[in-house]
Amino acid sequence: MTDTLLTGVQPDLEADARVRADDRGHVFHSWSAQALIDPLPIAGGEGSTFWDYAGNTYLDFSSQLVNLNLGHQHPDLVRAIQEQAGRLATIQPSMANDVRGELARRIAGVAGDGFEKVFFTNGGADANENAVRMARLFTGRRKIMSMYRSYHGNTSTAISLTGDPRRWPNEPADGSVVHFHGPYPYRSSFHSSSPEEETARALQHLEQTIVLEGAGTIAGILLETIVGTNGVLVPPPGYLAGVRELCDKYGIVYIADEVMVGFGRVGEWFAFQAFDVQPDLITFAKGVNSGYVPLGGVVISDRIAAHFDTVSFPGGLTYSGHPLACAAGVATFDVFERDGILERVRDLGERVVGPRLREIAERHPSVGDVRGLGLFWAIELVKDRETREQLVPFNASGPDAAPVAAVAAACKRDGVWPFTHFNRVHVAPPLVITEEELLRGLDVIDRALSAADEYVTR
Repeated sequence: MTDTLLTGVQPDLEADARVRADDRGHVFHSWSAQALIDPLPIAGGEGSTFWDYAGNTYLDFSSQLVNLNLGHQHPDLVRAIQEQAGRLATIQPSMANDVRGELARRIAGVAGDGFEKVFFTNGGADANENAVRMARLFTGRRKIMSMYRSYHGNTSTAISLTGDPRRWPNEPADGSVVHFHGPYPYRSSFHSSSPEEETARALQHLEQTIVLEGAGTIAGILLETIVGTNGVLVPPPGYLAGVRELCDKYGIVYIADEVMVGFGRVGEWFAFQAFDVQPDLITFAKGVNSGYVPLGGVVISDRIAAHFDTVSFPGGLTYSGHPLACAAGVATFDVFERDGILERVRDLGERVVGPRLREIAERHPSVGDVRGLGLFWAIELVKDRETREQLVPFNASGPDAAPVAAVAAACKRDGVWPFTHFNRVHVAPPLVITEEELLRGLDVIDRALSAADEYVTR
């Protein structure tokens, strides 16, 4: 473990027992069988590190839920919240507020030409819910298309749009959702032999689906610009531009889900900007203020916003654009601009993470593929590089998931808190991580992958 003296943390086992008892006695956790979990009580955090009451410190290589872009307890964000709380803690969204307006202006300013308006929500799921509502009202159509291997949130329409197993026990919900296969060069559904071929065949499949579903019935296509939890799937060259062309051809609204990859995660304000494409609606949350106070929203293109100039938008939330959340968002912009966050993320991704992960892949037979941008990467683990058989089955649990669980446990023993999902280890540390911390975390993952190598069959 990291030396606890680095943070001044001392063990407090009484507090550990109290927090654990309250949690187990009274907190109902998400995505869990309540009697089968034992959440780790966390005492505090600073920068890229957090620690428990036993005095163990961890490098946060998951940025919690890939939302803590500026790290734990960033002084500028904490100060902004404190100052705002002392001045005006809250106000209803129907009134104008200075920090809400300033944050909306600054978000629109970095979204690019053709965006002036922002609708604030409490998080990413309701951002996607409201973007879908806007697309349906704007087009007068009902269907929304989204990819398999995606996650868009836990509210009713958002979970229907989700293309992973979390959707299954929540069905039926929104019956006007259509799923399609997106590009995934390493495990191509289209038997492609190159990224370019993957793009062409994936777009052909998408257009066929549009035609067969009835183009005149489809309001929007919702895409994670880079698929997040379900694989860090970076779109191959030309794919997003092709989606844009299909949307224009058939009068469909292109919705970019930037909840996980927006606000610097890949070295751009919004990840779509790395692919020379412009959506109609942009959903965001997480990195807009590092989750210090819940906040999300929709950036609305001018042509869609104009539709609601004289037509009421039938949606709203009590805490839309909460002043405390927006104050942290304004401070986030100041930090990004002062500290050159976008530039350092691109640099660390290109110079440190990419080369180091490719070295790791050469050395470990369990690594089938590495991919990513900025500070957002995936290491895909296999039993057999030739057949690409996954190290653990799709949606594995219990004993079937043991190989990846062993990798995660080895990371934690060595002071790194990893992000694992199915047969992958993701690399998504805070954007303020030092180069020394980044290299140390990658070294830990390198050693931990020896546990995966033991399961390789060839």
